[in-house]
Amino acid sequence: MLAKMKENNQWREAGLKRKYPGDRARMRGQVSGRRGARERGEDKGRNKGREAGEGKRGGAGEGGGAKKRLDPLSVGYFRRVGERLSEGFTEDEEKVLFVENVLTEVKGQAALVAMDVTGSVTLQSLLTLASPGQVGEVLAELGGESGSDFKTVSCDKCGGHVLESALRQMPRWREKSSSEEEKTAITEGDSETEGGDCGILEAQVLSLCHVVMEHCAEFIRHTHGSHVARTLIHVLAGCLDPTDTTRPGVKDRNVTTQLTYFEAPTSFWWELKTLSTSLMDNVNLCVTDAVASTVFQTMLTVCHRNRPKLCKLLTKGIVEYLTSLSSAPGVSPLLVFLKDQASSRLIEIVLQLSHKALLRDLYKNHLQGQLVTLAIHPIANFPIQRLTAASTNYKVFLKVFDELVEGLEAILAVGHMGVIVQLTDSCAEREEKQGEMMQRLLSAFHCAEPASRHTACLPLFLSLLTHEVYYSSEAVEGNTQTELPLSSICYHGSRLVQSLTKFKDRSLLLNSLRSLTPADHLTLGTDQSGSHVLQLLVTSSSDKGRGKILRRLEGQYVQMACSRYGSRVLEAVWNSATVPQRQSIAKELVPCETQLRSGQFSRHVWAKFALSHFVKRRAQWLEVQTGESKKRKLFSDILE
Repeated sequence: MLAKMKENNQWREAGLKRKYPGDRARMRGQVSGRRGARERGEDKGRNKGREAGEGKRGGAGEGGGAKKRLDPLSVGYFRRVGERLSEGFTEDEEKVLFVENVLTEVKGQAALVAMDVTGSVTLQSLLTLASPGQVGEVLAELGGESGSDFKTVSCDKCGGHVLESALRQMPRWREKSSSEEEKTAITEGDSETEGGDCGILEAQVLSLCHVVMEHCAEFIRHTHGSHVARTLIHVLAGCLDPTDTTRPGVKDRNVTTQLTYFEAPTSFWWELKTLSTSLMDNVNLCVTDAVASTVFQTMLTVCHRNRPKLCKLLTKGIVEYLTSLSSAPGVSPLLVFLKDQASSRLIEIVLQLSHKALLRDLYKNHLQGQLVTLAIHPIANFPIQRLTAASTNYKVFLKVFDELVEGLEAILAVGHMGVIVQLTDSCAEREEKQGEMMQRLLSAFHCAEPASRHTACLPLFLSLLTHEVYYSSEAVEGNTQTELPLSSICYHGSRLVQSLTKFKDRSLLLNSLRSLTPADHLTLGTDQSGSHVLQLLVTSSSDKGRGKILRRLEGQYVQMACSRYGSRVLEAVWNSATVPQRQSIAKELVPCETQLRSGQFSRHVWAKFALSHFVKRRAQWLEVQTGESKKRKLFSDILE
């Protein structure tokens, strides 16, 4: 054990110098110089120390009145640390010693490092590798003795990211550091060290929370401080947004945010309630200020799952505040806020998380008779979408539906398809309104009468064009229509048809699909938006109905396999097809082996369909496909 400790001490003495030999002289000479200067009482500040030849590498820049900054030498040092961190470590011991040595260099100037662009990025990466106790020590220095310095660091464009990174280490608050394990092994169980290592991080988070509550209005309105407040709310609620804060500015817009949960200290639950009270005291800012609104939205979102009673109180409190304000006689003040850019976003979250009684009250006393007007407003239409979605499983949805369908064509005319798509999605869960919704859509697209126009509904829905516009027909009356190739498929049209495929009766859509030419089927299957429609219509059909659609696709499989989007449709069709249907598809694809094997997308089709075995060992291929089909059917029966 003593030999091991001696070896560790040697590592600590070396530390970063093993990786950066050029820093050896400065680390030894300048650090000891600073210590000597401190003992003689000559180190009055980092600037003076460096000028006298005794200053540490991490000294501040010159200028008493200007903002203190890291000197170029220190910036280069932390840049090299960042590069070393990006390389990773092969041994845990090496990582622990490296982190410990760098944090030793950070000590005494943590705020300067955190508020420097290079130092901030490096410190964020370093905190993810540090123990909870080390993270707590960094927070303690950033906050100062009273914690008042947290405000300055939080509202800095670089320092705020460091605080967020430190807060995001809270899920590891029960972990024990490696150095602590050594001490525990030597002393044969010193519980006080463990409690202190875990407790310092918890204490500093609570200290930050108190500072945020004390300066709540300033934090929630500040561009950078508001992000720290939002991360703090997540941590207090025992959940985290998995966004990687160690890489500032890097976001993936295609990934849906999914919170991850952890067991938070008991003290955090009380602080969360107290912080929510502070936000309610500043509800006027949260309603009118776009930045402050996001903080309240975060509070509502995290409380909805973990603290439902608190969420209920907050939503009720917001609605009471909004409706208590004065407005024009006979006009609800809520209507004014629904049309405001900042407050409408908060109202969206309130509607999304509201309980049945509150939704009923909002509709009856404030929104009844105004839904169509709001739905055609460029801002207010978004809260109406949330109202429609939130009320789907309640009786109030029937009134919302009856009011909105009356203005369906007006909503379609202004292009607010989000309202129509959401109404259709809700109808998919309310079978009693599906027939009426379909008829209203047919009327809105001018294909309800005569009945012969019903077969044109799919192209019209996909293009979001009325019958007269799509077919360029001057004669409104008449039963004939010109055959036109499928075109103008748009995203919202695809979303509308996808919602309609969830209806119990899909006969109109299927009849319209079968009336299309094989070329139109290929266009639909290879289009970025249309491919999702064809995939849903084929995979959700019965074996008999699927067979009718596949017969229309015969002769198009090779072109679909070579298409980026068509290949995905073909794979989905294959997975839902019967063995005879798979044989039919394989027979058409096999003769084009050379083309399929060389294609960027078709080669995956060739491999996944095992077409090489279909050519050489067809009996075995049939046996495998039959077994897969049986397994899939069995699994489907279990899910049902």
